[in-house]
Amino acid sequence: MKRTVFFISDRTGITSEMLGQSLTSQFEDEVEFTYHTIPFVDDIDKANAAVSRINQTAIRDGFKPIVFETIVKPDIRNIITTANALLVDFFHTYIGPLEQELGVHSSFRVGKSHSTDDRQAYDTRMSAVNFALNNDDGATTKHYDQADIILVGPSRCGKTPTSLYMAMQFGIFAANYPFTDEDLPNIKLKPGLAQNKHKLYGLTIDPMQLHEIRNKRRPNSKYAALNQCMLEIREVEALYRREKIPFIDTTSRSVEELAVKIMADKEIQRRIF
Repeated sequence: MKRTVFFISDRTGITSEMLGQSLTSQFEDEVEFTYHTIPFVDDIDKANAAVSRINQTAIRDGFKPIVFETIVKPDIRNIITTANALLVDFFHTYIGPLEQELGVHSSFRVGKSHSTDDRQAYDTRMSAVNFALNNDDGATTKHYDQADIILVGPSRCGKTPTSLYMAMQFGIFAANYPFTDEDLPNIKLKPGLAQNKHKLYGLTIDPMQLHEIRNKRRPNSKYAALNQCMLEIREVEALYRREKIPFIDTTSRSVEELAVKIMADKEIQRRIF
């Protein structure tokens, strides 16, 4: 079965995408979804255009599209509700009960969940992202005393995206350091790492998957050779066990899952919400 899904928002659509994909992922064994995002639907003309697009899709597919929306303004939302679609309204489903429980009315403020009104949170996020970029891939170890976490592991096992996700999503100061062919055999912790051993968290990956990833980057190179990948994984896992560094296999885990699991294991609290 194939179904079309729309994420509609008066801002970026990030919230509707995140929640909608979490729900549809429960049906992906049986249904093939095609996703479309329509952001910044913040006036009547844009709302009517979105409805027209949804209705045309319904005619083309022969099925109602599924629409996940986080429209705040009632007049814009009322237009979206006229679409020939299954509408899943995240905000209004829960705002009513919250208003009743809290005894106050919602402000219906557009973009509140991703606004930059909280300057401190915004500055923390930007500082964390800059830290991750400046301390990526072992570029320097002199700022490791400022890090909340230091991810270590072989090249192309997910260190950089995980570091950046933790910075962007949680305001975590994450550095990462790659072990390379030059560190073999018998990998040892260099001074910058040894001094911050309590902050280290190791990443590993299935050697075959690592081989496939590297082969796309540098085909037919020693760097991408399966034997080299197997050697590096064997050596880094031996280091983790020898130095009692906690580690995780990234093979079948998403960046989101990796970040949350690492933070839970190291008992790191997020700085921004």
